[in-house]
Amino acid sequence: MLLYYILSAIAGAIVALAIYIIAARANARSRGAAIIEKATLEAESIKQKKMLEAKEHFLQLKAENEQKFNDRNNSLRDRENNCRNKENQLNSQASELGRRQHELDSLRGQLNSRKDQLDKLETECTERINQANKQLEVVAGMSAQDAKNMLVENMKAEARTEAQAYINDTMDEARLNAAKEAKRIVINTIQRTATETAIENAVTTFPIENDEVKGRIIGREGRNIRALEAATGVEIVVDDTPDTIILSGFDPVRREVARLSLHQLVVDGRIHPARIEEVVAKVSKQLEEEILETGKRTCIDLGIHGLNIELVKLIGRMKYRSSYGQNLLQHSREVASICAIMASELGLNPKVAKRAGLLHDIGKVSEEDPELPHALLGAKLAEQYKERPEIVNAIGAHHEEMEMTSIYSPLILVGDAISGARPGARREVIESYIKRLKGMEDLAASYPGVTKSYAIQAGRELRVIVGAEEVSDDQAARLSTEIAQRIQDEMTYPGQVKITVIRETRSVAIAK
Repeated sequence: MLLYYILSAIAGAIVALAIYIIAARANARSRGAAIIEKATLEAESIKQKKMLEAKEHFLQLKAENEQKFNDRNNSLRDRENNCRNKENQLNSQASELGRRQHELDSLRGQLNSRKDQLDKLETECTERINQANKQLEVVAGMSAQDAKNMLVENMKAEARTEAQAYINDTMDEARLNAAKEAKRIVINTIQRTATETAIENAVTTFPIENDEVKGRIIGREGRNIRALEAATGVEIVVDDTPDTIILSGFDPVRREVARLSLHQLVVDGRIHPARIEEVVAKVSKQLEEEILETGKRTCIDLGIHGLNIELVKLIGRMKYRSSYGQNLLQHSREVASICAIMASELGLNPKVAKRAGLLHDIGKVSEEDPELPHALLGAKLAEQYKERPEIVNAIGAHHEEMEMTSIYSPLILVGDAISGARPGARREVIESYIKRLKGMEDLAASYPGVTKSYAIQAGRELRVIVGAEEVSDDQAARLSTEIAQRIQDEMTYPGQVKITVIRETRSVAIAK
């Protein structure tokens, strides 16, 4: 009985399990069908959406292509219209050209016919003129060519006579007016530039306080004076004149260096050979700066600008040079003013004339090419420092050593003559004296080994300083003889000239 219940229970359980399985499968089938149906609906929706999007994209592409096609058609249509318009224009121009060509052809025909008529008339006129000439030849008893030649000769003679008379009258009037005008300009110029005359001397006096200072300047056995003379090239004369020492030398620059050096030495109180050389070197440098300042001040006073600095230095050196005893800087300033006044009277540029007048004697203060005349050397320097061609020619031609190609050249020549022709302005003797002394110094300086050469005692003595390393004692003795012989053979001088060759050996050591 228990087994029956157990088997019934098992059977019931099996039936229940079978029923559950069947029900679960049915439920799964129903859910799967629902999922499939849902998926089918979603797929259909996506399909419809994509088809709509594709259709819209197709319609958009179609519209864009149609727009491009329409734009291209419109462009082609416009080009076609333009070509048609141009064709119409060309056709109208061609018709216009054809019409004008027809008119030209008709005009050419008219011209040809008129030309034929003119040729015919010209032939008739020529025949009539020939007939008239033949009748005139018969009446006059000469050919037409003979009559023409006679008429031409008579007209030439008459014209030549009238022209010569006119030329003579014009030349006489020009000479008269030119002479009057030149005299007026020169007189006015001289009256307007009545500057004082400056005469250069060959000596400078140096005042001292007492004889004690004079003794210190002389030094032991005269060594200080000898050192100062050797350093400056100036003869120092110490005589019985109270409170005065005389500096004698033809070169104003050397005299000025000696004067300033003596002044500093006396003020400082230390006077011995080493100090003398130091002071002379310092004063020489200061004098170069003063020369430059003098040149600048001169240019400012005359209103001359843009000069090369080397030309300004040469102008400053004019202060210490003389021309036939006349101070060269004062002479050049005077010539500049004279030339500027004459240029103004003649309607020329006074600044150019003043510039050329100031620079006309720069060759006298230059140490380059001493064999050239100072006018040509001045022109060479002006050209070297980029002065204008008319100024260069005026400088070089103011002594007629160069052809005058500038209108300012005669002005410089006249201005130089006016400045030098003033009573007492120049002395021929001092200039020749200076040239002789300068020639003696240059002759001695031409020998190898010579460092300095000074003409002193009014040219009666020539002191030549040589380098101890380059010239021996024997060579120094021979050198004095050779220089004396050359001076005797090549130069003209009064009296005798003493040649002194100085060879000094120095040994310097420094204690530390």
